[in-house]
Amino acid sequence: MSAHRVPPQPHPSRMTSFAGHPLVVSVVPGQGPLVAVTAANLGAATGAPALYFAYVDTDRYAEEERPDGTVRHLAIDPDLADDAWRDRERSLTRDVAEAMQGAQLPWHFRYLAGRVDRALTHLARAVDAAAFVVGTHVGRHHVNDFFQGSVSVQLAHRQHRPVLVVPLQVVDWNDRAPWE
Repeated sequence: MSAHRVPPQPHPSRMTSFAGHPLVVSVVPGQGPLVAVTAANLGAATGAPALYFAYVDTDRYAEEERPDGTVRHLAIDPDLADDAWRDRERSLTRDVAEAMQGAQLPWHFRYLAGRVDRALTHLARAVDAAAFVVGTHVGRHHVNDFFQGSVSVQLAHRQHRPVLVVPLQVVDWNDRAPWE
């Protein structure tokens, strides 16, 4: 029987300084500009040299992860012709460009594939990012769905970088939150 492997734990010695390090920003179709604008504001305040916007396509898998954070990806089902990802990539890049219009911070877009937390972590390692910026999920109705589907929760438990969660929709104090 093999011994239980304990991954490296968060510690001050593992912290990547915000100063001079980029941020990884998770984006999804239809998200709106708030996550990008928040990331640009944080990046400017911390002296980030760039923002790395990323979308992770869970219907594809990463065949090759490259040192610059890009991936070569393929459809999970090779029998299905899937070129829709190219349109999604163009659309998301356009959305980010619109949100970043007027921002002085350089930015890059990465179309990733596979498990969201793993793909974003690979990108963060590749670019030596200080932190992640992600938006909240909208419309979760069950506690299990909320926590299992939350990119921020998965990132917070699978790697050591801080995760800034940008609220995209709030619930009135008198109403029930999605996980309640």
